[in-house]
Amino acid sequence: MTGLLEGKNVLVTGVLTEASIAFSVAKQAQEQGARIVLTGFGRGLSITGRIAKRLADPPPVLELDVTDEEQLGSLADRIREHLPSLDGVVHAIGFAPQTAMGDGFVDVPWDDVAVAVRASTWSLASLIRAARPLFGEHASVVGLDFDATVAWPAYGWMGVAKAGMESAARYLARELGPHGVRINLVAAGPLRTMAAKSIPGFADFEEAWATRAPLGWDVDDATPAARACIALLSDWFPATTGEIVHADGGFHAVGV
Repeated sequence: MTGLLEGKNVLVTGVLTEASIAFSVAKQAQEQGARIVLTGFGRGLSITGRIAKRLADPPPVLELDVTDEEQLGSLADRIREHLPSLDGVVHAIGFAPQTAMGDGFVDVPWDDVAVAVRASTWSLASLIRAARPLFGEHASVVGLDFDATVAWPAYGWMGVAKAGMESAARYLARELGPHGVRINLVAAGPLRTMAAKSIPGFADFEEAWATRAPLGWDVDDATPAARACIALLSDWFPATTGEIVHADGGFHAVGV
């Protein structure tokens, strides 16, 4: 049986541990026939390299700091050493200093907010710009999101950065659609990833989803979110762009 991504080349960022949504995306992308390249960042680069070896076909791992213009500028050439082109890109990048989350929203200094916005919002556009020379007639970009339509407890300026990313995705979809590039986001429910560990009061998210998600929700299973990403990377959504697909057990659709 032909896989959904048979013959496609996909760049996956954000693989840090096996609990990462990005790791599950990478695993399923290979299972669906894709060839992949991973990226890692800073001290996490060696960790990504080790985790990559746990995939069925260990892919190359490239260094990428999305705030480093030199690394962004050389990304396409470095990918070409492994893949001739790209059909898909997975943006699984987000960061905010601890001071920008939790209580005290109004007191957070701009320098800390700027770090969150640059790493979590602007990076969607910068990654696409870096990868775009490898796009063919059609390409799909999928970013990982956490529903930013409401103010979550403890999420702080990271929530604002995610709201910015949602808006950026719509503008990117508008501008790049005529060039055959689809831009979509997957808003996952809370998962016990490295990123979640940095959120103060994460247990409150777990409790809320356990009681309110109509389909239920497993905070240790990234598979549902990853499958949504695979579907959007495939050719099965040829007329979908600027969309936010919720893979959260239905939590976003219900009230208290």
